Amino acid sequence: MKKRITFNLNGKPVAIDAEGERKLIWVLRVDFGLTGTKYGCGESFCGACTVIVNGYAERSCQLNIQNVQDKDVITIEGLLNGDKLHPLQKAFMDNDALQCGYCTPGMILNAFSFLNKHPDPSIQEIKTGMENNLCRCGAHKRIIEAVQSASKEMKGVH
Repeated sequence: MKKRITFNLNGKPVAIDAEGERKLIWVLRVDFGLTGTKYGCGESFCGACTVIVNGYAERSCQLNIQNVQDKDVITIEGLLNGDKLHPLQKAFMDNDALQCGYCTPGMILNAFSFLNKHPDPSIQEIKTGMENNLCRCGAHKRIIEAVQSASKEMKGVH
């Protein structure tokens, strides 16, 4: 049965009538047209579908829409400030931390959540914090460098 779900999406209040068990990824991609959130494995292993819910990185492929009722959801599109890239987005570009780009939105949002909790991480902490997001292209070294670079730029930026 459909029910009205209200939440904040990228800083704006939204509402949708949906089956409560419908996965957040499909609501974001189909109903709101936010295709930056990618479908990868569908099993919560790869991290391509990562979004931020109330400040924490969450896998949208396994998160029911009813579970975001009255919460704040941020997608990769929500990190932009007008036309200005978020420091993490810029760091991924500057460090060439992407190849095909499929995992990049999930990587950036996982890093966003991680850096908000660990603003000055060591390389080992970055590796541990990012280990559950997979990149098939093998850009891991550059991803770590991008997160390290962004940590310096993000002091006080959210």
